[in-house]
Amino acid sequence: MSLRVALLALLAARPMTGFDAMRQFDASVGYLWHAPHTQIYGELRKLESGGLVEGEEVPRGEHARKRRYSLTEAGRDQLRSWVDEVEEPRRERDSQRLKAAYFEWARPEAARAQLEAHARFHEDAEASYEKQREDILARRVPLLLARLERTPASEQDAVVEFKAFAYSGLIARARAELEWAREGLRLLDRLQQDRSEEVAAEQPGA
Repeated sequence: MSLRVALLALLAARPMTGFDAMRQFDASVGYLWHAPHTQIYGELRKLESGGLVEGEEVPRGEHARKRRYSLTEAGRDQLRSWVDEVEEPRRERDSQRLKAAYFEWARPEAARAQLEAHARFHEDAEASYEKQREDILARRVPLLLARLERTPASEQDAVVEFKAFAYSGLIARARAELEWAREGLRLLDRLQQDRSEEVAAEQPGA
């Protein structure tokens, strides 16, 4: 997936200005694909140049104008083509596991702080994903409602359930990451206890 496809998916719901796309990206697609805001405007211009979106000038206040983008049929075709393509899972670059594999070089308190930060991040992520999935299933997400308005009634349940399914995967992954961090903290406790016992056994008179 790329920012290009993420923006095409976003514009499938309704036409948007660059600012709208940036704001909606954070509230929906951004949970699934992170991209800096600075890249969004440039990518929209590239999509327009490629004929995948169509831009039009619309008023912004009394004297200013802004550009609003709509998905073209060519853009819809590319989005469909991407979704239909079978994508093989890829090996990831995992800095957290790489660092954990060498925790013997770290100060114990630094290793603990790293795992605690990992746990906090994924605990917050789990809560965010659960809230988003709940809102999707309850049909409380404005962008989802806009998408459903443009979708035949017979297909609307699938739109909702597939999006909820995607978030179920994020929730499961966040929970696994959280448990991994907690397992690491338990490992640190055990190793520290073992070391303390070894030091005590080495003391004279022990």
